[in-house]
Parts: sequence; C-alpha cells; structure tokens
Amino acid sequence: MSFDPTVDYPLGSRRPDLVETPSGLALDDVTLEAARAGTLVASDVRATHATLRRQAEVARATGRMQLADNLDRAAELARVPDEELLEIYTALRPGRSTAMELEEWARQLEGWEAPLTAAFVREATAAYIERGLVCA
Repeated sequence: MSFDPTVDYPLGSRRPDLVETPSGLALDDVTLEAARAGTLVASDVRATHATLRRQAEVARATGRMQLADNLDRAAELARVPDEELLEIYTALRPGRSTAMELEEWARQLEGWEAPLTAAFVREATAAYIERGLVCA
C-alpha cells in the first residue's frame, strides 16, 4: 500500500484502510456497538507499530523531528509486552536501578527490536551516572 505522509494525514479519515488494530480489525470495526457487544478486546483500541510509524513519517514530513523521534520510539514500544514496559518505566525512575540493570533493560529492548529506545535508556543511564542517580 502506498502512503504519502503529506497527503494521507489524518489517517483515520483520509486513509482508514491503513489503520487496523493489533488483532487485525479494520478501523471501521472499532465502534461503540462492537464494544457493547463484547467483540472488542482492550488491545483493539491501541495504536499498532505500523500506525505509529506512519504518524512518525507525517511528523517528519512536516519538519517536526522531535515528535517523529518520539513516535518512532512509541512504535518500537508497541511491540514490548505491557508487563515489561511497566518494569522498564519503574527501573528508569531515578535511584531505582543500577547502571548494570539499566544496561540489561537496554539489551532486552534490542531483543524486542527497539534499538532507538535502547539507545534512549543508555543515554538516560549515562545522565543518571553523571548525576549520581543510579543505585550502587
């Protein structure tokens, strides 16, 4: 499917064919009626890796590089299991982890095909070390 970030935004109204849920439902199938009927699961209202990547392309095409970078990391994190994502969030709080523990999270992120987020964790680790915010 072709996608032009300068023309196809907003995706939901201009290219709904490019938006689907993690379980594969089309955007048109995500309705209040479907929720009431119990045919939607919680993950059906989450953005997918592909949709977030397209949103990053739109941001990049309009010169919003920082937003594009954030959306690229969000796309990576869409593949990380929820439980691990919450553990990473907790581990990144100042004073909660050692530098070695944060490096292990970075390696795990790489295993989930999240190299940008792994680099972000390593950057945070360096800043925490510099400021004395890692555990001994």
